[in-house]
This record gives sequence, C-alpha cells and structure tokens, in this order.
Amino acid sequence: MKRNTLRPFPAVTLVMGENGNYRRVNSVHQVAELLLQHWPVENGEEYVAAVRVCLEAMLGAAPPEAAREALIKAAGEAGISVMQ
Repeated sequence: MKRNTLRPFPAVTLVMGENGNYRRVNSVHQVAELLLQHWPVENGEEYVAAVRVCLEAMLGAAPPEAAREALIKAAGEAGISVMQ
C-alpha cells in the first residue's frame, strides 16, 4: 500500500484549550498531528478508533473522509467543540 498523508477532505475547525483556540484541519496528516501531539486526552474508545482510522487512511486502506468523521467523534468524546 502506498502511504499518503496529505489526503485532503472538507475542513473541520475545532475549538481547543481553555483559551478557545481554533485548530483547522483538512488532511489526514493534520489529523494525525493533532491526535498524537495536541489532543487533551490519550484514552477513550473514539480517540483510539480515530488514531487507527487515521493510520488506515494514510496507508490508503480507508478514505480521508473516514479520518475526518473519526476525528469529529473523538472530539465529541473529549468535549471539544467542532465547527464544520
């Protein structure tokens, strides 16, 4: 399988942190970076599923939109507001 981390999708904006900072993501690479480096919690079923789906999307085994949807579910689990 070919690895492609720049697979784009319609942008999602998340409101993160106590200051209400915005993070806009529109690629599988950005989802991976957000989940692995900036996510406020590193547990939860939706978080783990999002990491897994993101890896699958990088490898071409899942569409980029699957990573987007998994991110939205993980955000809901973590109490992060999503603006679409």
